[in-house]
Amino acid sequence: MDALSRRTLLAAGAGAAATLAAGCAGTRGSNGEHAAPPPEDAAAGRPGGPPKPAAVLIGDGSTSDTGPQPHQPKAEPLGPGERPPQFVVFSWDGAGEMDNRLFSRFRKLAKEHRASMTFFLSGLYLLPESKRELYNPPQHPTGASDIGYLSDQHIHDTLEQLGAAWAEGHEIGTHFNGHFCGTTGVANWSPEEWDSEIGQAMDFVMNWKTNTGFTDLPALPFDYRKELIGGRTPCLEGQRTLLPTAAQRGWKYDSSGPGGLQMWPQKFQGGALWDFPLQSIPFPGHSFQVLSMDYNIMYNQSGANTKGDSGMYSAWRTQARDSYLAGFERAYATNRAPFYIGNHFEQWNGGIYMDAVEETLKTIAGRPEVRLVSFRQLVEWLEVQDPAVLRKLQSLSPGEAPAGGWKTLLGVPRPAPAPASPSARA
Repeated sequence: MDALSRRTLLAAGAGAAATLAAGCAGTRGSNGEHAAPPPEDAAAGRPGGPPKPAAVLIGDGSTSDTGPQPHQPKAEPLGPGERPPQFVVFSWDGAGEMDNRLFSRFRKLAKEHRASMTFFLSGLYLLPESKRELYNPPQHPTGASDIGYLSDQHIHDTLEQLGAAWAEGHEIGTHFNGHFCGTTGVANWSPEEWDSEIGQAMDFVMNWKTNTGFTDLPALPFDYRKELIGGRTPCLEGQRTLLPTAAQRGWKYDSSGPGGLQMWPQKFQGGALWDFPLQSIPFPGHSFQVLSMDYNIMYNQSGANTKGDSGMYSAWRTQARDSYLAGFERAYATNRAPFYIGNHFEQWNGGIYMDAVEETLKTIAGRPEVRLVSFRQLVEWLEVQDPAVLRKLQSLSPGEAPAGGWKTLLGVPRPAPAPASPSARA
């Protein structure tokens, strides 16, 4: 399936925009729960470790509550004058396992480097095309989608990856369903239409057994109603009307902003949600910056052509990697703002952007104080910090190191001198 038939994203840097296609589908089902043996997969307890509680199957048994997610770091508040970690979030839009096995590849890479990632699942990727009538997209005909439905085998493979990824500590967010962009896309949806889209995306995850008929796979080891706390919209459009619905549903963050800067995140929507926008980062060889996403870098190299001049692949791969590393270094050496990288499991321009992401992760993983986390883990860290400390971090501009160092910015204020006693005045 060619990338041009699968998704749309905003191009940044040169200021151009390009439209690609994408899609997903949906149905509603039971949310009843009953106890069942734990799934025989990576979520099971380790030999010799404490016994894992029995899984509680949900609805038709497509998902289950297996207890706290494994491999989650404990969020700790910064100590007085302590330099903050350098957080880096590698995130993936769509998150389906295709013949290129990129989901598998980056799970393996993450495991090797003790990294967590966020996978924004397109709900359509768990709905067979034969059941497309179950998806009712806002403002579009039943079953319509701007991304293709997956084959049954690819749905099966994606389900295996999702369960294993969660058990390894990764986050499963949402990229919604039909990936509608442009004049007839999500930018025109109302909060109520977004609510319908989210509800259907959740249903496709929570009812995949009914919809696919697969009987040879265990339940996903998470309750998606609890797991889903954020997402990224198609083409980075429609955020304004999504936010009220996201807040009402109790989400913790949104990563749909198309033009963020490398600064410490703040909350919006009345303080309900953390804002994690893709960021403008240096673009080697150019005076403008580029958005921190593989598609946007590609668009500034070969336009909407995903099979550009092969003679340029090596140079473009290096430029993409160096752009990511420049964004990382700018934050790491100065304000330590969390750095977000957006990706797709695609082989655009011969797969050079996948190679660039892998090289970037390998380069930064071993650096002191670097933490490769999911958006969920970043939220948990932010929410245990002293609000006064966060305000100081948020005051730093992109590339601005704290004047006088971290101890000066975040140090303990000196106590006011005690008033002199009467005898001391005599």
